Amino acid sequence: MEYNERIRNLREDYNMTQQQIADILHVSQRTYSDYESGRTRIPVDRIMILAKYYDVSLDYITGASDILYGYPNE
Repeated sequence: MEYNERIRNLREDYNMTQQQIADILHVSQRTYSDYESGRTRIPVDRIMILAKYYDVSLDYITGASDILYGYPNE
């Protein structure tokens, strides 16, 4: 699964709108929509914010792993 599909699925699982997630990332809804559609690559710092918000590993959110581990705590 590609990361853009993964972030869309996570958002939908949390019953969040694109605008709500865009607000968390401090980007416009259009920019976030472009991340989900794959038109624009999401920057690593934004992936980290999403991984922490959803409590999933970076490997999971990027599609490198299908194992759902929590975000690592210090």
